[in-house]
Amino acid sequence: MKQYKHPPSEITQKRATHRESNLRLVAWEVTRNCNLNCIHCRAAATKGPYLNELDTDAGLALLDQISEVGKPVVILTGGEPLLRSDIFEIARYGTKKGLRMVMAPNGTLITDAIAEEMAGAGIQRISISLDGATRESHDRFRQVDGAFEGAISGIKKAKQAGVDFQINTTITQQNFNELPKIQDLAVKLGAVGHHIFLLVPTGRGKYIVDQEISDQQYEQTLNWFYDQREKVPLQLKATCAPHYYRILRERARKEGKTVTFKTHGLDAVTRGCLGGIGFCFISHTGIVQPCGFLDLDCGNVTKKRFVVIWNESEVFKTLRNYDNLKGKCGKCEYRKVCGGCRARAYEATGDYLAEEPLCMYQHGIRS
Repeated sequence: MKQYKHPPSEITQKRATHRESNLRLVAWEVTRNCNLNCIHCRAAATKGPYLNELDTDAGLALLDQISEVGKPVVILTGGEPLLRSDIFEIARYGTKKGLRMVMAPNGTLITDAIAEEMAGAGIQRISISLDGATRESHDRFRQVDGAFEGAISGIKKAKQAGVDFQINTTITQQNFNELPKIQDLAVKLGAVGHHIFLLVPTGRGKYIVDQEISDQQYEQTLNWFYDQREKVPLQLKATCAPHYYRILRERARKEGKTVTFKTHGLDAVTRGCLGGIGFCFISHTGIVQPCGFLDLDCGNVTKKRFVVIWNESEVFKTLRNYDNLKGKCGKCEYRKVCGGCRARAYEATGDYLAEEPLCMYQHGIRS
């Protein structure tokens, strides 16, 4: 198969863009300021201030521009989004524009009043990370005493205010064996979903690359996650773990089942790596990237309209043509539903089109 060193032809790109560029999710890093110091943090976020963060006017203009492309889920993330004094003005504006506004706080700053403001601003869901099932394990991961108790308190206050919440868990060697207990806790707390994330060694995550689980553990974890689908009352989604979308199909075929995929909403399950295809990340300074872990500057919304970046970025157009993938990813029968983690490939090789380094799948390679 031909390996492209440069983007494919204009005709191929236009066809791929038209077919694949349905914007479903936008993660906007509204601030890099944070009150925690987590060992895996993509942004290496600390207590700021950070220069050149988009101000209120720029943020509202960004939501206007996003709404020109579609009505995606907009994740207000960070850092810690609740450290922005205008966060609820932003959330209310996005809600009025018809965008589905969600938020990713760490939970420690949620008071009864803030939970009520979340509900009033139209926040449809919050995601709070639990990376350990106990105070000791979670606080060790978050490197702040009291982080676990703060997260649990925030969850309870959000639930009382009627705000749905999901639990996010970044899986490393440190908490690999604790995953069932974390999921049990999510059920006990009344979460609507559990989303697992496989560590991508960027930001501070580079310093704990030795904590990345092996390809065998990766496969084991995703098969365990599949087994939970009919056992727990949770929406289950794997992120930064594109192999799961291969496993979904393999297991269903083996069991003689038909897999139905939820293609819209907060728990949409469509394909593995969505970076540049149905998802993008916008940094605190307005830089658009395929995802927060793939540090490729595709344009800045302070200099170019978002719709132009989304539709015309060469990186995005290249990612939307799966035939550009290299190595075994480019030959794999599941390349359209998995795609491999482009950020993990980039960190390992310097080439975002290279094969996924943590994939052990070999069978079914097409010639």
